[in-house]
Amino acid sequence: MARKKNRKGDPVHGWLNFNKPVEMTSTQAVGLVKRLFNAQKAGHGGTLDPLADGVLPIAFGEATKTSAYAMDADKDYTFTIAWGSSTTTQDREGDVVAQSGARASMEDIAAALATFVGDIEQVPPKFSAIKVNGERAYDLARDGEEVELQSRQVTLYEARLDEASTRDEAIIHVTCGKGFYIRSLVRDLAAKLDLEGHVYALKRTRVGNFEISEGNTPELLEAVSDLETRRRLLVPIEAALDDIPSIEISSEGEMKLRNGNEFRLLPHEMSKFQTLRAELQGEDSDDRVALAMADGTALALGEIRAGFFKPFRVFQI
Repeated sequence: MARKKNRKGDPVHGWLNFNKPVEMTSTQAVGLVKRLFNAQKAGHGGTLDPLADGVLPIAFGEATKTSAYAMDADKDYTFTIAWGSSTTTQDREGDVVAQSGARASMEDIAAALATFVGDIEQVPPKFSAIKVNGERAYDLARDGEEVELQSRQVTLYEARLDEASTRDEAIIHVTCGKGFYIRSLVRDLAAKLDLEGHVYALKRTRVGNFEISEGNTPELLEAVSDLETRRRLLVPIEAALDDIPSIEISSEGEMKLRNGNEFRLLPHEMSKFQTLRAELQGEDSDDRVALAMADGTALALGEIRAGFFKPFRVFQI
């Protein structure tokens, strides 16, 4: 039998609200904090381009099993559009492909922006990580190949033009759902206004429960010399599961879960799930996913069917 490879580092579990600086890639951010926390395993909860800064949730250990929930969470962004030129990448890192001296009034920009609020069809940027026939779209685009991406339905919950905007720069605040591209919004907004424009600056200020005001910068993390003190900056696994009902389970249920087995919910556990589901997701929700907790520790994600909790993600902590 092949010998199991020993992992470097310690078995660290939880989430870090990391405030990524401009020019650092998301992969570099994960590498940095993995080293600073001496962790065996880490991954991020949604790529943030090198051009952008702000909230990049980073999962350690068993929290990586919940990364998809962070990626799907609602997000807040503040970004600046520089009017006058469009680029290959729809941001300031690309080559200029069109220029214009035309400008729009604040009223016209705000009115056009409002038409994008709601459920809309959006074509992702050609320079994106979406796969086309097994290859990343940005790799194909950099090789000069024509990339035709299909539109997809995304949601823009709110969009507001900041009063500090000028004739040459529009500062915009948005709240959006999963899969939404700010660069595509800027491209489509410019087209609607018959202008040329690109993303000059982009800051992600929230991902689900992770707020930028509580974010940890590289400087802050490196200034904490004691490893245990640094690890106290982590938040629990369930931090990325804010819209999933959690229930404290019995000791019998805990024993079964730790072995990966399903168990029958007690009447008060079932009632708690139903109450929380209505509070978090609305009275009409029929979502069956729940988080099982024991003594305040997340044990597993599972589906509740016919009175049984059936785990599909068990956390080995």
